[in-house]
Amino acid sequence: MRSNFIQDYGGRIVTAWLAAYVHVDAFRLDPCAYLTAAKWWIKRKRVRARGQFAPLLGQSPKAYRLWALRQDRAGRTTLLQVDRPPILALVAAVGDDRELAITLRSLTAQGISAHVIDSGYTPGVRSGLINTLDEIDWASGPWLMPVVAGDRLASGAAGAYRAAIADQGLAEAPTRIVYADDDLSNRRNQRSAPHFKPDWNSELFRHFDYLTGACIVRARRQDIQELSGTQDWAQQLVIRAAGKGVPFHVREVLHHRRARIAPSVAAAPIVLRGDLPPVTVIIPIRNRVDLLRTCLDGVAATKYPDIEVIVVDNDSDDPQTLSYLAALDPARHRVVRHPGPFNYSAMNNRAVAGAHGQLICLLNNDVEVLEPDWLAMMAVQAMRKDVGAVGARLLYPDGRIQHAGVVIGVGNAAGHAHRFVHPDEEGYFRRHALAQFTTAVTGACLLVQRERFEAVGGLDEHNFAVAFNDVDLCLRLNQRGWQSLYEPRATLIHHESVSRGFDRDVAGAARFAGELAALQRIWKTDEIIDPWHHPHLSRAAERFTVMI
Repeated sequence: MRSNFIQDYGGRIVTAWLAAYVHVDAFRLDPCAYLTAAKWWIKRKRVRARGQFAPLLGQSPKAYRLWALRQDRAGRTTLLQVDRPPILALVAAVGDDRELAITLRSLTAQGISAHVIDSGYTPGVRSGLINTLDEIDWASGPWLMPVVAGDRLASGAAGAYRAAIADQGLAEAPTRIVYADDDLSNRRNQRSAPHFKPDWNSELFRHFDYLTGACIVRARRQDIQELSGTQDWAQQLVIRAAGKGVPFHVREVLHHRRARIAPSVAAAPIVLRGDLPPVTVIIPIRNRVDLLRTCLDGVAATKYPDIEVIVVDNDSDDPQTLSYLAALDPARHRVVRHPGPFNYSAMNNRAVAGAHGQLICLLNNDVEVLEPDWLAMMAVQAMRKDVGAVGARLLYPDGRIQHAGVVIGVGNAAGHAHRFVHPDEEGYFRRHALAQFTTAVTGACLLVQRERFEAVGGLDEHNFAVAFNDVDLCLRLNQRGWQSLYEPRATLIHHESVSRGFDRDVAGAARFAGELAALQRIWKTDEIIDPWHHPHLSRAAERFTVMI
């Protein structure tokens, strides 16, 4: 008992010491931002303080070590120790013998049989992969674990995989892959760069293979035979299996790896404009002719075969704005008057009712077009059978990211993913630069099929007059099987909230509080975990950082 007490006390000391180092690193990173967060903490504005602390703390090199230490102290849930179903490792023999020995010891410690695969390939000679066929008991229904020499398994990894198969009934399901989170580990077993992965995201997987090297695959003898002569056999095995069932995600770090496959930012898709349907672009406004002029000039320069523009005016009284609206060419623009209190949802719904386009583009008046192909790239995605709302990548005027998809649960509401990351930065595994399914996208630049918009009842004018109406719309579309999609190859500038302000007045703050309460009541955003975020990523930060 005394030994356990000493060990626990020592662990607390190390944890406290690491936590102090993390805070020192955060202060060095941005002293002004750190002191601002500290000020809000002292003033007991804890939610605001956490939101500002989280991205600073998460960027410390010691943040993951602190997280891992706390996880170790908390202890992993004891798993039922069973040896079924069998898991067989296929180890790619790259590197030196020492690396291979590390991997084999790790596998043996968890009772996993290993078959070493020679990475070389000579035409006309049976590959090491094919030579293993007769050594595997295929009748037992084995799951294969392709790994690379030098990689290690986390303690209890085999049990975690088997528990997932048993708990989810995957042995009888069409699922062919179970995958897990991973991190990097050097020869001194120092861990870094954790990848807390999204649940299965087929669109993201087109650009980023985040499964190979950290998964098990249910395969048949024939699947292996078909890979004969393929040097990237492990990746090809995973890609083929991923196309035959929805992969299941174990939200635990089960693999410590030497290296990973890097994401690949795809070029813009080839667009055949003659096949694109008519689009109605809807722009709500109140004064600010300077913003509107820039926005409409960008729409006019957009390369798209058929664009209708509807400007919805909410009681503009600025003479220059009124003069500009009166001078618009009626053959290209329609101006709809919408008097009364500002209700973004009602303004857009009214415009949709009179729109002619097959696609509806909700566009803020403070959005500035950068490239002429933005709308065509979004339209290609919006016409897919499985896609609902498509959102663009939006940048602040200084070039940093303002919107790269919406994460449900951040701030117990919804937050813009990767906010303030520069497009050229690595960020979180380049996620800000990759097309992917998301839970929601912003209505500042959103494209959706009109038929689908109307099928879910449009924007909610009662509960979400100004805020969260886009999130609510996306969630209702998702429920119908029309998933939101983030398309970063369509990039625009967003002068966020310039035209409407930041709701610092009492009435605006009260309205926002009511809409936030409605979002939490209807969608439980203060409870749920976004499937494409992760429970180990901070809910207080819009940047993807480890929760500590």
